[in-house]
Amino acid sequence: MCLLMYMVTVMGNLIIILSVSTSYRLRSPMFFFLGHLSFSDMLVTSTVVPVMVNVTLADGGSLFLTGCITQFFFFGSLAITQCLLLTAMSYDRYLAICNPLYYSVIMDYKLCIYLVVGCWSLGFVLTLIPIFLIKTLWFCGPNVIDHFFCDLGPLLELSCSDVSIVKYEVLSLSGLLTIIPFLFIVVTYVYIFVTIMKITCITGRQKTFSTCSSHLTVVCAYYGTLFAIYVVPRRGYSTTVNKVLSLMYTVITPLFNPIIYGLRNQEIKMAMQNYLCAQNMWWK
Repeated sequence: MCLLMYMVTVMGNLIIILSVSTSYRLRSPMFFFLGHLSFSDMLVTSTVVPVMVNVTLADGGSLFLTGCITQFFFFGSLAITQCLLLTAMSYDRYLAICNPLYYSVIMDYKLCIYLVVGCWSLGFVLTLIPIFLIKTLWFCGPNVIDHFFCDLGPLLELSCSDVSIVKYEVLSLSGLLTIIPFLFIVVTYVYIFVTIMKITCITGRQKTFSTCSSHLTVVCAYYGTLFAIYVVPRRGYSTTVNKVLSLMYTVITPLFNPIIYGLRNQEIKMAMQNYLCAQNMWWK
């Protein structure tokens, strides 16, 4: 079942990427950010799910410590990148709805490139901080991770060293990179809702809100699980609960992102249909 969900996730996000890159109707900043979000979803699932399927089928598996840390590095980098991409998308929606006259001037192609490069660069650079701290730890005894991938918590439980500094550093870093972008998204949507409520036409309200409803749904699903795993203290959490929550943002959320955007956004839906029809004609 996990393998099937992985294949559907890759196919769905790949269709969105190809639709955004080939359709002239989708040449806007919102879909430019969406393409990068779909690409990061593909990488997240590709970092976690193949190893998880192998461990599940073989009833366990082995991995070098370097490989385990490498998997956590890519997973952590992509998680931060997604947080920042969702923040950039909320800023784009804020400008489009609250400042439509200045939207094309402010959110030009150069700013889009800067924002995307900044999101990807910060994601990979900031993840190096906990990686360097983990490399200083001593792993001497237990070597079994009770998880389906090398997440930070299960990895630190195997260390014989004092991991309090690493935990405080990761808690502070994850708190900043989760709470600050989330607060920024909340503030932007407060302004968006106020602006929408000022629209007198009910049809205009619905049409305006439909442009950001997909993004809001993804934000709630993604940040909800991140808060539960990395920001809220883990005392009282069982290993099973941690696995289920991890499964939510590593498999379920990337699976539903293309479904949410494909069903809620008419432009994406039309572009996907046109792309699939063009491919069918090409094969014929």
